[in-house]
Amino acid sequence: MMSEQMFFAGAPGVWRTLLVGLCAYVLLILVLRTTGKRTLSKINAFDLIVTVALGSTLATVILSKDVALAEGVTAFVMLAGAQLAVTWLSTRSKRFRSWVKAEPTILVEKGIMLSDAMKRERVTSGTRLKPPFGVPGSMVLTL
Repeated sequence: MMSEQMFFAGAPGVWRTLLVGLCAYVLLILVLRTTGKRTLSKINAFDLIVTVALGSTLATVILSKDVALAEGVTAFVMLAGAQLAVTWLSTRSKRFRSWVKAEPTILVEKGIMLSDAMKRERVTSGTRLKPPFGVPGSMVLTL
């Protein structure tokens, strides 16, 4: 037997979702605009993690009655602040930058697969690779 609340649990839940969702969305945009374009551009592995975490936090704030809007906004600010700190440190420390941002690896050069590089990067010959901008005949993997 299906629960009646599976499809509609009442108007208050819908109104809360609309109100909190809209507020959380607007506040997330404000946080992202305040922290700069880097937060969502030039995606590397760390940037992707932050972007996914922001999206997950937004979804949790919107759908979970156990998470208040203020807690969600605090999480947005914390994640964006961590992103700013990582960016700041990576512009000042080569060692930190190499830890956070991976350098591209050439896997195919002049039409020849570089098997040692492919093994190091755990890439098989069947993996789709894209040519780097301005380097004809080479293929690069950027993770």
